[in-house]
Amino acid sequence: MPLFDFPLDELRAYRPEPDEPQDFDAFWDRTSEVADRHPLDVRLTPQPGHLGLVDVWDVRFAGWNGDPINAWLIAPAGASRVGCVVTYIGYHGGRGFPHQHLRWPVAGWATLVVDTRGQGASASASSGVTGDPHGSEFGHAPGMLTKGILDPDEYYYRRVFTDAARAVDVAASLDIVDESRIVVSGHSQGGGIAQAVSALRPGVAAALVNEPFLCHFRRSCEIASTGPYPELVAFLGAQRDLEQRVFATLSYFEGMSFASRAQAPALYSVALMDTTCPPSTVFAAYNRWAGPKDIEVWPWNGHSGGEGYHAQRQLEWLSERFGTG
Repeated sequence: MPLFDFPLDELRAYRPEPDEPQDFDAFWDRTSEVADRHPLDVRLTPQPGHLGLVDVWDVRFAGWNGDPINAWLIAPAGASRVGCVVTYIGYHGGRGFPHQHLRWPVAGWATLVVDTRGQGASASASSGVTGDPHGSEFGHAPGMLTKGILDPDEYYYRRVFTDAARAVDVAASLDIVDESRIVVSGHSQGGGIAQAVSALRPGVAAALVNEPFLCHFRRSCEIASTGPYPELVAFLGAQRDLEQRVFATLSYFEGMSFASRAQAPALYSVALMDTTCPPSTVFAAYNRWAGPKDIEVWPWNGHSGGEGYHAQRQLEWLSERFGTG
């Protein structure tokens, strides 16, 4: 895949204004108030010790509307008061298996790996076990991106972002976790979720945001040729009279708006040949991030980004700030 977006020097300066509704903050304050009517109801079930150097718990807690959300908690064996990386999953994926998430425990951190409701049932993705019991009155394109798209209150990602924010509350409630060292992390959809949670939970200590999805929606629809954004294009192509309502809903979930409210230190990554989360959409959010920030640029890669190289950079970056977990 050749370079297809703006040159890097233009990307570093690219800072479009989001089409932000006046009640953006009020919408999310109201969302939090509604969600908080339900106690977290955290339930931890220890898992068999097949991984001798770590402890594993199956976690269930109450997300949006009290719906059960599943996660793994994985920590160094016998850990006490360690930092925790709350990990969000890419599109279509689920929490998978504990052995797939050992990087942070090996580095001395706990990790809380959070299922994304309604996902994890695709043959090409890691498995998940969390459903989404909420529908919408209007049909949606295959996938999750247009589910409830005509009403911000009913939109799918209102529930997902709320689940994710409450996962930070779960981590902070755990005896083995040092609540002053909670980091949010994710790639693609997971990166977009981590970005939103950094604004919704300003107490997080840091954010690791890799090739984030859910940023600069209109440009993403115009130039992304792979991945989930074409679901929006397909919907708009069929429902030609609904463009204004669709983008009005999406304005409440815009990554640029969340980034401008996030204060924690952040390490981003971007791949310049990424046709799924185009680099201009990543920089549109990164350039508005309000806290301290760094970005790693992978010029010759698509949506996979830096993979192991960037994982090493994340370990170094967190170690510089917090030492080991």
